[in-house]
Amino acid sequence: MAIAGPDGVDAAIKAGVDLDGSPIPEAMLSLYNEVMDLESKRARSGVLKSMRNRVVKTGAKHLDQAALSERLVLAGWDGLKDKEIAFFYS
Repeated sequence: MAIAGPDGVDAAIKAGVDLDGSPIPEAMLSLYNEVMDLESKRARSGVLKSMRNRVVKTGAKHLDQAALSERLVLAGWDGLKDKEIAFFYS
């Protein structure tokens, strides 16, 4: 199973298989689905905040700290916060 893109992991979870094709244990799927169901019911604080959170979380995997912070500012958001730097870059 070739998994790529932002929806690839979701597709694998829905299929109940890991990236190597092995089955995901039912207890893991059950807990994941329960938590995701709870998350789907949580009130949101706004799309722009959610977008920024996703950019930081994923961007930290691909961009160095200075570049990500600069790109956030250029896009109109606040640069990286101290707690984000500590979490993603330490």
